[in-house]
Amino acid sequence: MRPRIFLPILLALTVATGPSAAFAHTPRPGDSRSGPAPSGADMPTVGGNLANQHYSGLTQITRRNLDRLGPAWRTHVSAVAPASDDVGQQTTPIVADGVIYLDTPGGEVIAVDGATGAAKWKWKPAGFETADTRRGVSVGAGKVYTLAGGDRVVALDKDTGAQVWAVQPAVGAGVDLGNIDRVATVYHDGIVYVHAANGNRAAVVAVRASDGGYLWHFFGGSEPGTTYTDVNGNTVDPGATWGPDPQCGLEGGATPWMHGAVDPGLGYYYMTFGNPRSCRSSQDGSLRPGDNLFSDTIIAVDLKTGAYKWHYQSIHHDVWDMDNVHPPTLADITVSGKQRKVLFYGSKSGHQFVLDRTNGKPVLPVTEKPMIQDARQHNAATQPFPGQRLLPECVVWQKLDPRTVPGDPWRAVPNYNGYQADAKGNLVYNPDSYVAADQPYLSYPAGKDHRAGCMYDPQWDLPILSTTSPNGGGDWSNDSYSHSTNMVYYPYGVSPVAHWNGAASNGQRAIGQYQTGGILAYDASTGKVRWRNHLGTDMAHGQGPLTTASDLLFVGQIDGRFLALDARDGDILWQFQTGSGISGAPITYTVDGEQYVAVLAAGSTNPYGASVTQGDSLWAFKLGGRATTGSGSQEGPDTAPLTIRRPVQGGPVDGATVDNTILLGRENRTTDTAAARDSTAQRAMAPTHLRVPVGTTVTFRNPGAETFPNFPNQLPHCATQYFEGLFNPKLKPGESFPFTFTRAGEYYFNDCTDPRPAGKIEVYPAPRDLPGALRFLPSTLDLGSRTGIFTGVHGVVTATLSIPAGYRLDGDGEVVLRTPLSQTPVEARQAKVIGRTLVVVFNKADLDNNVPVGDAVALTLAGQFLHDGSQQQLTSTATVRIVK
Repeated sequence: MRPRIFLPILLALTVATGPSAAFAHTPRPGDSRSGPAPSGADMPTVGGNLANQHYSGLTQITRRNLDRLGPAWRTHVSAVAPASDDVGQQTTPIVADGVIYLDTPGGEVIAVDGATGAAKWKWKPAGFETADTRRGVSVGAGKVYTLAGGDRVVALDKDTGAQVWAVQPAVGAGVDLGNIDRVATVYHDGIVYVHAANGNRAAVVAVRASDGGYLWHFFGGSEPGTTYTDVNGNTVDPGATWGPDPQCGLEGGATPWMHGAVDPGLGYYYMTFGNPRSCRSSQDGSLRPGDNLFSDTIIAVDLKTGAYKWHYQSIHHDVWDMDNVHPPTLADITVSGKQRKVLFYGSKSGHQFVLDRTNGKPVLPVTEKPMIQDARQHNAATQPFPGQRLLPECVVWQKLDPRTVPGDPWRAVPNYNGYQADAKGNLVYNPDSYVAADQPYLSYPAGKDHRAGCMYDPQWDLPILSTTSPNGGGDWSNDSYSHSTNMVYYPYGVSPVAHWNGAASNGQRAIGQYQTGGILAYDASTGKVRWRNHLGTDMAHGQGPLTTASDLLFVGQIDGRFLALDARDGDILWQFQTGSGISGAPITYTVDGEQYVAVLAAGSTNPYGASVTQGDSLWAFKLGGRATTGSGSQEGPDTAPLTIRRPVQGGPVDGATVDNTILLGRENRTTDTAAARDSTAQRAMAPTHLRVPVGTTVTFRNPGAETFPNFPNQLPHCATQYFEGLFNPKLKPGESFPFTFTRAGEYYFNDCTDPRPAGKIEVYPAPRDLPGALRFLPSTLDLGSRTGIFTGVHGVVTATLSIPAGYRLDGDGEVVLRTPLSQTPVEARQAKVIGRTLVVVFNKADLDNNVPVGDAVALTLAGQFLHDGSQQQLTSTATVRIVK
């Protein structure tokens, strides 16, 4: 059951109204009025302000009155004409003069009245296509700036949505600026800054706001022989850092995936460039020896001319796709008693470099740490590490044990890096495992003798697991800097990845690991972590925070929850279910003296794929907001269950169709060829996903000549079950191992010979329906709010279930209520057996948004019981009357 935490109503005080009360910023230590100013009545940039601080000086909504915060309106932006059924988008809205501007799921642009939610206009291009994936628009000089298909930059009239101009920025013949299709635009002082992404090479491009005319561009991969001298007098030839082949740098990736930051006072524009991807792959650096500048680098340029000022590289010779590309955040803070103009930079690595934004030099300590090197990869001898680390530097090789599930968020899947389970389930490094093949090429700094799954552990053609990951750290979610607390708020994801030269894309997320995440806050002046709230879902993919001068932190979740946290300690104070995943940052603004908070809940796919509930809802909240949905509740229904664990490849196979047998080291059950035996592919468990009822005995077989007479397996193979550690047979060719599953659940396993092949056994309970056994007391459920706001839904719903003789509640089983509006059951607050009656209590607040108003609403109770030593599910359905 997900707790909903509210402040007591008795703490609610009279709220002052009017613009002066809503905007009452009080400077605190670390605040500087001469530096980037917090936003006020509007948030006209996708970063909140040009410094990407995502901080507002508004104070009308406070911890004391959060119980009065409710939805003011909800707009389905795809339904607005020209309507579509598109869902899913990664954009962050902006607001200017009380009007919200944002990308729709289909890539159009819509303008919405910030007070009412009514659409003012919606633009869809004519004669060319939209750019579907978008991360934000910008506004200025009476126009809104967006991107569209065909690498177009488009300007729209701010008031009418009429297209003013559309250009395809061009420099000259043969110069491809890259794919201009997703990154948020930035406007300042007559210039629109556009970042290309994807492709082999991409640039940051500046165009005139008046007509889209080209001004300048800057590539992450420079022409060989082009030198740059920074403001400190240092000169560098970036093209010379890519090795002997000049094409490596010119096709090297190093693309600017996220929007930049502007410092009007210094006249600088700051931009981040991604990882190298050329000359074979992102994970093979053998043909591009050197630091590979300007990959994994932040660069400052003159905002008018694009002239280079300085750079700072966060990773040398990246072979892990660990680019630190999230939007840089600027602030003026006090460090060691001195006022400093700083920039916060870093994301996937779990690092935050605090740099002097005038010259690019570290303000807080950074150490070049010696690294393990593989001679074939040309790994850099050292890598920069901030003195204060935000996330763990290494994975955790936690013991396999039912009592430690799910366990440490950074726990590693067994068998990777040679960490194999002993007889007690401890994961112990085995130097004679598959990793022994790399040993002749590795050199170690003092104190290390193997790769333990730590940052920047090298790989070649065998899988090596490390942290954080291309999918973890902060990835492309934004930070927030609070002038009030002088803290930086950093959302993160946890998803360790195995790399090898032949790995698809940017590595293999270990099958069966938990992909989770949370948010932390660190002191801007020292780098020390002040608090961490590991909320449980990934927050690295657009779940950016917004902080306010009343020390509130608003942030969305991919499971649809919109949260308000205490910015001082990270405690959840308020939460609201939007009904679809959130993959962008919220905004706050005022209209007619009232403060609103708005967020787009449209869904996305990172990193949970199709399990994320998609949508198109723009929500706005205010004190006293009383808008309701079609169900009569203010909240949307709970989203569908997320696939938190990294899924296997392949759909479910009924166990009875394959004799409840899994073949190890094979991708299928029939191919008898030399290439098929002892496979190390992810699918090399046949089948990868077996589905069986409780009580089934499953046989694991390392197929020998009796199965494949021409080309039997030649190596031993394992079925190491994790993370419970229930079985771990090591089988020679021709050997088998049976295991009987007595409880429902998902049981993952992989191979000790090579950890890439992985499988899952889905064990489902045998259901028994009990017609007429379920009753609700009373049969009319009043889920109404005493205040008219969803926070006022209090109390419980009680149900009873008559249990047949011989059944007892399984201590490890759950009791849930299946409802009409959600695929996610409502978990019981309490369940207790009295005689032969199960008495179950549910929170009304957990139930109301998942059921409609009506006289005949069907609710189904399901619980896990033990009968004759076997687990069984009892279910029963009752019809009730719902009022709200």
